[in-house]
Amino acid sequence: MRKGVKVALVGGVFTVMVGGAGYGAYNLVNGVTGGGGSPDSGPAAVQTGPPTSGEVRETARKFLAAWAEGDAAQASGYTNNARAAAEALTGYREDAHLTKVKLTPKQASGARVPFSVSATVSYKGKSKPFTYDSQLTVVRGETTGRPLVDWSVSVVHPSLEKGDTLVTGEATAPPIQAVDRAGTVLRRKDYPSLGPVLDTLRTKYGERAGGKPGVELYIQPENAGSTDAAARTLLTLSKGRPGKLPTTLSAGMQKAAEQAVLRSDESSVVAVKPSTGEILAVANNRKDAFNAAFEGQVAPGSTMKILTAAMFLDKGVTKADGPAPCPATATWQSQTISNLKGMVPNESATFSESFARSCNTAFVKLIDEEGITDASLTEEARDNFGLGRDDWQVGVRTFDGSVPESAGPDRATNAIGQGEVQMNPLNMASVTATAMTGAFRQPVIVPKSLDDRELATARGLRASTVQQLRQMMHRTAVSGTGARAMAGLGSDVGAKTGSAEVDGQKKSDSWFTGYRGDVAVAAMAQRGGHGGDSAGPIVAAVLGAG
Repeated sequence: MRKGVKVALVGGVFTVMVGGAGYGAYNLVNGVTGGGGSPDSGPAAVQTGPPTSGEVRETARKFLAAWAEGDAAQASGYTNNARAAAEALTGYREDAHLTKVKLTPKQASGARVPFSVSATVSYKGKSKPFTYDSQLTVVRGETTGRPLVDWSVSVVHPSLEKGDTLVTGEATAPPIQAVDRAGTVLRRKDYPSLGPVLDTLRTKYGERAGGKPGVELYIQPENAGSTDAAARTLLTLSKGRPGKLPTTLSAGMQKAAEQAVLRSDESSVVAVKPSTGEILAVANNRKDAFNAAFEGQVAPGSTMKILTAAMFLDKGVTKADGPAPCPATATWQSQTISNLKGMVPNESATFSESFARSCNTAFVKLIDEEGITDASLTEEARDNFGLGRDDWQVGVRTFDGSVPESAGPDRATNAIGQGEVQMNPLNMASVTATAMTGAFRQPVIVPKSLDDRELATARGLRASTVQQLRQMMHRTAVSGTGARAMAGLGSDVGAKTGSAEVDGQKKSDSWFTGYRGDVAVAAMAQRGGHGGDSAGPIVAAVLGAG
């Protein structure tokens, strides 16, 4: 509850109190302001069904008019969550300092009413106009039958999420001037996909960078200060002084990554420098601001076979030129697993060949070999690749992969990147970097020297395992499932494709990871289909820039 706001329901009347003084009431029983309504009139029949077009227009008009007048109590009475609406609308004026509010409804589309907002932000003698568009939806009240605005904080501003508030005042952190590894300034307008990352870096390192905060209208996330959640600036009333913040990014590769993800909707990509763990680029192409490249938690498909292959090699189950038959189907504990449509079975295939073709059944058959247990893949991921321990200190919030110990059918599906395994492009770029160098170097986006944070460590891989993984990944890149995407990138390359099936999706998620020289890149394109179709060209474009 916003400080200074009290909400009460007394005798059927909803009242908002600010500083102890009530400034408006709405009668929830009779649906009118004040205390009107005859006590002798019997209860009216509750209407059902969707609101009519007339009800939609009239409810939107009354709600917007009350909001514009600053009457939070009256406006909230036209919603289906009066308590939450009153709190948000009161804060709109008192915390965000928004006045001279003009709300203009546009043509309704069914129950949805878009509207424009024109207001003035005023704070300590500084004022600026603030305009944006939002929308509301009118629904039928479940118990009252009245047409009501379906309340969500996003009605107030479309960028607000549950728990967020609008605030105008001194910024929570000084602005930063983020620079790449060569000193090039990374401006949001030049690298729009970096926006959420720059916001988080500002929140975490703004003071350390030595800047001075300005005055802003910003979105304050829930539990601000206790997490890495970043405030998001909507309007700057007076600029602060930015402090310079060094990053590990490469402006050239970042530009290439930003352009590459535009090839596919809901796509993300990360590039790292295997010899150091430094992150060279991160980009997302999403309608929301979620940093799926770092925080996504989805099945990685057959790119996971890099890690599974390392487990088989480490355990001595097989070797690159050893046998790994590829039948049409394989059954593990009552679950039958098949290969991608069109793959010709090969009972005499080597492990390198089955890897390059991304044969699911070869991997499923190998998990039944002596020495492989339900915990083997988890241990390989944790101890050798540094995954699943939630201890990475990248410089911004990340999800560090999850490879849980699984029994039953999930032991087989985990091995091919389905089941309970969850990853994101950052995780898979790190897996590729570890596979090609043998050393786990925890990814970072700001230098460790900036704050002396303790980086995660892991054992890494034996030289013989690295040599065989590189040979198999190279084969995949030049003559296997990754060849089309990796064509023209030279000889020092390796790759692995992946297609992850997701419940409820007609089309699988596309995954691809690869390396070229001292650059490892991983990408995913949700609902992008086969790994080489959507994610592959993204990875190739970023590798080409590196």
